[in-house]
Amino acid sequence: MPAQSQGPPVRGLAGFNAAPPAEAEALLLSCCHSLRWAERVAAHRPYPTVDALLAAADEAGYDLSRADLDQALAAESSAAPHPDAPPAARTALRAAHAAYESSFGHAFVISLDGVRPGERLDQVLAGIRSRLGNEPEEERVVASEELRRLARARLAFRLAEPLTARHSGP
Repeated sequence: MPAQSQGPPVRGLAGFNAAPPAEAEALLLSCCHSLRWAERVAAHRPYPTVDALLAAADEAGYDLSRADLDQALAAESSAAPHPDAPPAARTALRAAHAAYESSFGHAFVISLDGVRPGERLDQVLAGIRSRLGNEPEEERVVASEELRRLARARLAFRLAEPLTARHSGP
């Protein structure tokens, strides 16, 4: 059972900056599953602004080693389509994810930040189809960039939640 914090839960940048290292790292790991990335971003606290924190997260994302990227990608999972998606779309998405994972050995990652909900399924399918033609090293670069964008979006989202909240979302 998690320890109870005294008083109201901390929120936002001030809460992140004041959180114990383990709590800050846990929040960061919910955004990107690279321990080195989380430790690096947490170690440079306090951040003066959210933009400074997001810039530091980006910089740490650009510096992921092959092992760090492998660790982060291994923890990702393929997103399921919306339950209201037609059965044919769900089947197409499952097949596309399976083909991608077979080719590259990890889940397909894509940032859908800024994509309207009604266009997300088409964007994912088009992304998988276009990236299946990549060479493995080219795809590592693309996946790394998408993972960095995902981590940034997840972190921005989580800063709006209490740090003690269950970390779910983008």
